[in-house]
Amino acid sequence: MTTLSAQLSHISNPMVSRHSPYPDELIEIASLEQAATARNEISRWPDYHATPLYRLDSIARQIGVRGILYKDESQRFHLKSFKALGGAFAVARQLQQRIRQETGNSASIEDLLQRRYPAIVENIVISCATDGNHGRSVAWGCQLFGCGCIIYIHRDVSEGRKQAMEAFGAEVIRIDGNYDASVKQADADAQAHGRIIVSDTSYPGYMDIPRDVAIGYTVMLAEAVEQMQGEIPTHVFIQAGVGGLAAAVCAYFWELWGERRPRFVVVEPEQANCLQQSAVSGKPVAVEGDLETLMAGLSCGEVSLLAWQVLQTGADDFMTLSEDAVAPCMRLLAANDPAIEAGESAVAGLGAAIAAREDRKMAATLGLDESSLVFVIGTEGATDPELYQQLVAS
Repeated sequence: MTTLSAQLSHISNPMVSRHSPYPDELIEIASLEQAATARNEISRWPDYHATPLYRLDSIARQIGVRGILYKDESQRFHLKSFKALGGAFAVARQLQQRIRQETGNSASIEDLLQRRYPAIVENIVISCATDGNHGRSVAWGCQLFGCGCIIYIHRDVSEGRKQAMEAFGAEVIRIDGNYDASVKQADADAQAHGRIIVSDTSYPGYMDIPRDVAIGYTVMLAEAVEQMQGEIPTHVFIQAGVGGLAAAVCAYFWELWGERRPRFVVVEPEQANCLQQSAVSGKPVAVEGDLETLMAGLSCGEVSLLAWQVLQTGADDFMTLSEDAVAPCMRLLAANDPAIEAGESAVAGLGAAIAAREDRKMAATLGLDESSLVFVIGTEGATDPELYQQLVAS
């Protein structure tokens, strides 16, 4: 029997309206048209293929739901993370914009891949701060298209993740602070040295590039909808750091399905619940402290402003999941048939769904029952192989 001894905290979003159409003002942030453009471009990258959508029938039976759909991003390109779609896509967009500014030409993805503007591209340096996966995507995109790359990481990012970014040719700088401190340092140094910041979090005055990152993520959602073959989930449990992925998923399904869209549940670590705290306050709130969590990719204390614009009225629920659910969920997926490789930050959505179904009161609050079809995204594989082996074997 599948059980988790996880602790959950939950609030319902008083701002959400299930009958509201997708707001016109959000079309500028993310739209199905923009998503289609991103898929057209990304599908032409080397080694592109749609990642699998698994039906976790055994787990669904054990917890008493109609089905669980698991989008497995551990196989996304060779980066083992959905982040491969966002950071590299935003890098391409920035290079295309610079080429247009300097030549008047509209450079295609093929132009970038074939290095047809080396005099311009090779003099551009892209930078960002990262917990690991976003930086790996940015570094890979820079290597793919031929520009420079400098990545900032914080004190808690593993050496394995640092080396993975260096393997793509990036210069990696570690700071003595948390994720939010690394964001500030990367931004300050970029302004001083003329670098382009490609971040997955947004703030006043910095909105366009994170929008491109989020639009890149929608490629996996278009794939998933096709793989669902006409089914519409009743629930989405989606993990969140700054909220970029959660907002992309919420916006895509909201515009696509309208009132038929799934109940949308945002899941965060207990120690880094900036979205839940923001929902309580009705405005963006920063969570202070070291933000320590095993789910390192979700260790974020400040909400992305773009993400908040979507989630403040689009998300139905905000939950936190305790750390003790992480390793058991990873082991559960590793023992699945077929075996699924899921990293620490990949399992928060699934873990919250399982734990919520096991809690009678929580299940009733969320409308999670025998008729429910749950959609989750396994956002990463073993992006830190040593840590993965420790947790799965424990």
